[in-house]
Amino acid sequence: MGNLKDIRIENSLTCQDMADTLRISKSYYWQIENNSRKLSYEMAVKIASIFKTTPDKIFYEEYKQK
Repeated sequence: MGNLKDIRIENSLTCQDMADTLRISKSYYWQIENNSRKLSYEMAVKIASIFKTTPDKIFYEEYKQK
């Protein structure tokens, strides 16, 4: 499916849109998107639900490369 930033852009959403939907700060969301903050399973599920998919489809490839 692609990485989180690509998916967000494909869906015409800004970092602020995502942060508002997730009820977190824009900087917190940016850190998740840029892998500088550890992602909780709960947050992964919330993000995936915005795109009507599963966390694996967004995050698995990235996780597997670590």
